[in-house]
Amino acid sequence: MSKKEKGPVVPVGPSGYPAMHELFVPKAIFFTYGAGNHKDRLSSFELALRDAGIEKANLVTVSSIFPPHCKEIGRKEGEKLIKPGQIVHCVMARQDTNEPNRLIAASIGLARPADKDSYGYLSEHHSYGETAKKAGDYAEDLAATMLATTLGIDFDAETAWSNRDQVFKMEKRILKTRNVVQSAEGSPNGNWSTVVALGVFVF
Repeated sequence: MSKKEKGPVVPVGPSGYPAMHELFVPKAIFFTYGAGNHKDRLSSFELALRDAGIEKANLVTVSSIFPPHCKEIGRKEGEKLIKPGQIVHCVMARQDTNEPNRLIAASIGLARPADKDSYGYLSEHHSYGETAKKAGDYAEDLAATMLATTLGIDFDAETAWSNRDQVFKMEKRILKTRNVVQSAEGSPNGNWSTVVALGVFVF
C-alpha cells in the first residue's frame, strides 16, 4: 500500500477529535462519600468505599476537569451502572487517622459553567481539624476559583468565600457550584478511621 492509500495515523470522529478519545469523555458523573473504621488501615479504607457504595470497582483517580455536556446523576442511579471489577475513573479525596478523636475530612467541589459546550472544574480537599462545612466550602471555593479564572471573571482572591460566593452566584457564566463532604473523628480505641469523597465518572 502506498503512502497515499494509507488512512490517517489517528482516526478522527465526527467531532474532529480522535475517535477513541470520544469514547473516553465521561457522559455522566455521580457524587458519593463514606467513612470506615478498622484496626487495619487498608481495611478502614475498604469500609469507607463500601459506605460510599463504590467498593466493587477498580478505581483510577484522575484530575479535575468536569467535561462539557456531562450530566450529573444520583448516587443510586450511578451505582447501578458500575459492574463489579470495572475500571472506574473518579476524582477522590481521602483522609485517615489512628489518633483518637482527631477530626478528619474529605471533600469534592464542583463548579459548572452555564455554557454546556465549555468545561468546568472538580476539586479535591482533605484535611485535619476542619469541620465538614469548612472542608466542603473550601473544596467548593477551589473549584469555583479555577473556573472563574478560566472564564476571566474579576474577583478578589483574598476575600472570604462567603463574599466570593455571592460574586460567583451573580455571574451568569457560572451555572452551579456545590460540594460533597465526609468527616469523622479518630476512633477512641486507636483504630484507623478513613473518610472518602468521590466524583465518579460514567462513560
